[in-house]
Amino acid sequence: MANIKSQKKRILTNEKAHQRNVAYKTQLKHAVRKTREAIESGDKEAAQEAYAQAAQKLDKAAGRGIIHRNNAANRKSALALAINKM
Repeated sequence: MANIKSQKKRILTNEKAHQRNVAYKTQLKHAVRKTREAIESGDKEAAQEAYAQAAQKLDKAAGRGIIHRNNAANRKSALALAINKM
């Protein structure tokens, strides 16, 4: 454990940010999973609606630095390809 007051505070703020990032990543995984389930069920309309939500969440996560922008782009691309193959 740190002895310096500012470092103790930094540890606390880092933990808060970590918890926030974990929660956002969980939301992201749910959105992507919902899209994949809609694709597997064969419902193109539901898949497109779920994709719109997932793409928005991916873009926000990339903008906030939670995931890398290329990671977001690759995941959006893979989902879009899967929907277009339906």
